[in-house]
Amino acid sequence: MEINPYVPMPVKVDKIITEVTSKDIKTFRLTFINKEDEERFDYLPGQFAELSIFGKGESPIGIASSPTDKGYVEFTVQKAGVVTSELHSLEEGALIGVRGPLGNSWPLDYLKGKNLVLVGGGFAFTTIRSLIRYALDEENRSRFEKITVVYGAREPGLLLYKEELALWEKRDDIEMYVTVDKGDADWKGREGFVPAVCKEVAPSSENAVALICGPPIMIRFTLPEFFNLGFSKENIYTSLEMRMKCGIGKCGRCNVGNKYVCKDGPVFSLAELDKLTPEY
Repeated sequence: MEINPYVPMPVKVDKIITEVTSKDIKTFRLTFINKEDEERFDYLPGQFAELSIFGKGESPIGIASSPTDKGYVEFTVQKAGVVTSELHSLEEGALIGVRGPLGNSWPLDYLKGKNLVLVGGGFAFTTIRSLIRYALDEENRSRFEKITVVYGAREPGLLLYKEELALWEKRDDIEMYVTVDKGDADWKGREGFVPAVCKEVAPSSENAVALICGPPIMIRFTLPEFFNLGFSKENIYTSLEMRMKCGIGKCGRCNVGNKYVCKDGPVFSLAELDKLTPEY
């Protein structure tokens, strides 16, 4: 039977994790009501889905979990509008809808055998987290060479996945550089903006690909640092997830030049973006 792409699949909110001290970013762990829906939701790191609150609408959200996480899918959601505010008001056990997976992914085939430099800022770290979890899985780790992560937030209370960050920092097969713009009295870690930390860390461009996702201002000042390090535009990828809309290229609100971000993206190399009109 052909699947209707407009119809969301029913899921249960199995677990809710409040990620930040401001309590406006939460991670929702969802489990599928129907086993066939779970099997059909075959996704890759970097993709997104539409979360539906019945009677309120739907919102496109990047997938924060990894395909290696079996039995559930996770979304980290910032409270911003009608749908996300309603989502934040839910309790565990509530039923919502999910439509997807949608869009393309981080270029996993191209990344095989290469050094990965993953740069994330603020709330946009979610799909970077998906890729880290995927790459560190015991079945996948040998497919990639050195993994370097630079992740920044404005302040310690706004860092996502704090327990997971601590676990990654203890591993010897990944280099973690977690930074905040300004620490508090309890912060013992690194201080500094993401571009400055990237300059300090100075990851080699040899056999390396940089994947950058964060606020536009962060990306704007981070890119020159990677150009100075010798990264080509073909080896720098980013996500235009802020442009995602309906997910299937029908509403026309995500187009950039002749591309639809929700179908042709949201992941693009800088070389691909150079061919588009500068409206992103």
